[in-house]
Amino acid sequence: MMEILRYVAFSSDPRGGNPAGVVLDATGIDEKTMAAVAAEVGYSETAFVVPRPDGALDIRYFSPQTEVPFCGHATIATAVAHASRHGVGRLLLHTQAGTVPVTTSTAPDGSVTATLVSVEPRTMDLADADLAELLATLGWSAADLDPALPPQVAYAGAWHPVIAAADRARLADLDYDMPALNALMARRNWTTIALVHRESDTVFHARNAFPPGGVVEDPATGAAAAALGGYLRRNGLVTPPTVLTVHQGVDMGRPSLLTVAIPADPAAGIEVTGTAVPLP
Repeated sequence: MMEILRYVAFSSDPRGGNPAGVVLDATGIDEKTMAAVAAEVGYSETAFVVPRPDGALDIRYFSPQTEVPFCGHATIATAVAHASRHGVGRLLLHTQAGTVPVTTSTAPDGSVTATLVSVEPRTMDLADADLAELLATLGWSAADLDPALPPQVAYAGAWHPVIAAADRARLADLDYDMPALNALMARRNWTTIALVHRESDTVFHARNAFPPGGVVEDPATGAAAAALGGYLRRNGLVTPPTVLTVHQGVDMGRPSLLTVAIPADPAAGIEVTGTAVPLP
């Protein structure tokens, strides 16, 4: 019988963070069943793990509506759930986006944290027409944008347009056309829209619209946080090595904390760290 664990990632409080389903042994489970289970669980992602003989793990991620190549919060939840059964240490995850090393460790207070290292980040230009359509679906204008953080599409396992708001109030007021945004994202193969506001050199606030997954937004998005780190490094907007703090989920009542380490090597993966706890 399949065992479905439920964890919240990027928070030590079950009332915060982003819930994820975790199946630590999905051996023999077909894709159709995975999709049906994810829809029944109803979280933005459920991770399905198949252990390999060499100790590495194959992993797939399903939202209630679609499969995605990589999901950060479900990776963190999976790593912490795995550590609760097998002890802390290093894991190698084989995702559809590539291999993702994850390390778990125990803090002095007994909590378990996990650090993932993304695949090599990439960025690409966001076409003017796509930006105009995206802003229209969000109800934003060009005047709402931070000119210091140019709109681009960033990748660290999945593609995310990075759109920076000039002020925090603009980010807090999120009310978009979900069907229209879903259609645009389907055409462009975008996973979430990374909406951010830069509070300081190393502190960001984020919201991530996720209509392809059937949810309005994610309370914590590790894949987008990694993509943001790669975007900032690629554009010379940080001086690596450096560490960012990303606050997400605050505006939807599920505060989340993501720590993003950006190495100096331009080809190195971005490190995303967080904790996870089981849901009661």
